[in-house]
Amino acid sequence: IEGKKKAKGKSATVCGYPISIFFIVVNEFCERFSYYGMRAVLVLYFKYFLRWDDDFATTIYHTFVALCYLTPILGAIVADSWLGKFKTIIYLSIVYALGQVILAVSAIHDITDANKDGTPDNMGFHVALSMVGLILIALGTGGIKPCVAAFGGDQFGDHQEKQRSTFFSIFYLSINAGSLLSTVITPILRAQECGIHTQQKCYPLAFGVPAALMVVALIVFIVGSGMYNKTAPQGNIMVKVCRCIGFAIKNRFRHRSSQYPKRAHWMDWAEEKYDKLLIAQVKMVLKVLFLYIPLPMFWGSRWTLQATTMNGDFGILIIQPDQMQTVNPILILILVPIMDSIIYPLIAKCKLNFTPLKRMTVGMFFAALAFVAAALVQIQIDQTLPKFPSSNEGQAKFINMMNKSLPIKAGANHNFLLSQANEDYLTFDKPFELILGDGIPEMVSLSDGTRNTMVIVQDGVQPRPIAFKDITSKPEQGANAIRFLNGFASTVNVTVRNEDFGDIVTNNMSKYIAVPQGNAEFLIRNNAGQVCVYNQKFGFGSSYTYIITPTFAFGPNVTNEYTLTPVCFLPNSIHMAWQIPQYFLITAGEVVFSVTGLEFSYSQAPSNMKSVLQAGWLLTVAVGNIIVLIVAEAATLPDQWAEYILFASLLVLVCIIFAIMAYFYTYIDPTKIEAQFAQKEPDEKQKRKSLEMARKDSVEHYKGDRRSSDSSSDSSSDEDDVIQQSKM
Repeated sequence: IEGKKKAKGKSATVCGYPISIFFIVVNEFCERFSYYGMRAVLVLYFKYFLRWDDDFATTIYHTFVALCYLTPILGAIVADSWLGKFKTIIYLSIVYALGQVILAVSAIHDITDANKDGTPDNMGFHVALSMVGLILIALGTGGIKPCVAAFGGDQFGDHQEKQRSTFFSIFYLSINAGSLLSTVITPILRAQECGIHTQQKCYPLAFGVPAALMVVALIVFIVGSGMYNKTAPQGNIMVKVCRCIGFAIKNRFRHRSSQYPKRAHWMDWAEEKYDKLLIAQVKMVLKVLFLYIPLPMFWGSRWTLQATTMNGDFGILIIQPDQMQTVNPILILILVPIMDSIIYPLIAKCKLNFTPLKRMTVGMFFAALAFVAAALVQIQIDQTLPKFPSSNEGQAKFINMMNKSLPIKAGANHNFLLSQANEDYLTFDKPFELILGDGIPEMVSLSDGTRNTMVIVQDGVQPRPIAFKDITSKPEQGANAIRFLNGFASTVNVTVRNEDFGDIVTNNMSKYIAVPQGNAEFLIRNNAGQVCVYNQKFGFGSSYTYIITPTFAFGPNVTNEYTLTPVCFLPNSIHMAWQIPQYFLITAGEVVFSVTGLEFSYSQAPSNMKSVLQAGWLLTVAVGNIIVLIVAEAATLPDQWAEYILFASLLVLVCIIFAIMAYFYTYIDPTKIEAQFAQKEPDEKQKRKSLEMARKDSVEHYKGDRRSSDSSSDSSSDEDDVIQQSKM
């Protein structure tokens, strides 16, 4: 085994740790900053630069992320079979950095902006460059992902098991530190404006900084080259493993009859063709992969959508819904040292055998508790949400733009006097008869699943309803959906920040515009060029229809006496702080589960398949995300809290299954097992050689006897001929 490692003097150490791992940790920090920084603005780049719609942008984004978690198996095979981990990391990091640079170049709008209007003239060129860049990034980040962790583990000797365990914790810390900083910094870089001819959102800078960090990561890794302990690859190991498993299955099937004696393990049926060392290594891998089967259910803990229906005002700090995710890496940076320095040593002092698999079981249980906490928060949120129409219902709200109160009869159950606007939506499950004042009844049919605003205007002597469609869900990302209804005698134009509601003609409704939390200043202009300023402070997730009344007066400032504000949704009232307990539980579970899983995957893997098992571990993340999507789509539960309870139940079930599997798992030391077989191998080879020589000798002896017998029979016949001739 030792002979398979390149000869090297004893590595220098600091505090018991090889100096080489510091280069690896810094490399991982820079690489994760690069990856998560690029990913933080990718959907916005698709939507606002490439001009893709929401659905297509989201689909491409998830496809890219899935590819990043499926390519590790390719990188692992290349590393363990041909190039070795060191060369694989170098070559794929170059591919990775090239991809980042290409993506940054694709975001420079001036490249194809010949008419200098700020919009690329050849969008196909930018799309093609982007896709090439993303494919290279997926190959690079996925390919090096399993190799870096395994390569870090290779730097430790057998006597440094404790240090190696701590390394995986530090490694996980570096991942989350890079992720945290990049998700904060990159959106700030994107918000800058840059360009040669026109100033646009600075996507080249937002992608260029991660590209630069990837180049730094590559340089840092190369600088440490002379200090690394590099394990040489051992041939096409994956092909050998697959053939060995295939032969064992076929051989077992051939000898399925009861007349053949049973063997201890089904892989032992490969002994006729393959070395016992390889068979033992395959057994190790299969044991761990079997344990991985229930693990994908862990990777589904995302509550960003829940945060969009919550209030993020922390007083001195305003937290946007997507920023709430940063609680996870922040807690990881806090909890990893606490677990390693306080919790685990305390458990050890209590003489409790807290094995890696027990830790992972506890981690899954924490995750289940986190989903229960999320469900409890969701129940509280649901009580504050409006009642939306079902798929076979329609809802209507009435606004009276006439200068007098109006009696209204809507269907058989709704009779009321309307002065300005009714507070609540009325629900109808079939077409209804509408009578306005003493006017003529008319049938109104609302589309199923829709909310509508019926604006009543004076049409000659009779009132007339005009229907406008309303939104049927809370605005995205905690924004506020705002629109204007113009009851003024002339066309008006309304703008807020850089958004334009457009020209709104009399008795018409503007489009919705998403206005973020905070103070907003609306500029209202009429055809005569008069301007009014209307200021309003918004919370999170509200929806308002502002009415410019017939008596509206233009002046320096507009007050509420001139405008009505019928509320579609009230602002979110449940505070985001209520998400902290579930984030704490899921992060504690992740620290216990994920860090331990990385270490377990390395410690239980044979020497020639360290990267392959790391890739297997990462594959559970990809499969987990796919399972979450399938379960969420297949379950079609009407309430979000019920979906959280479903995931909690599945996690508890998986936790129990995993605990049972872990109970029967026997921990091994791959190095010792390989050493034992390595010692036996020469004897077995000598025996095989002796048997082969003996077989050859016996064959030669047999052939020699045959030749001598043939020659003697020939000579005797010759003698007979001579005698016969002499007689004659």
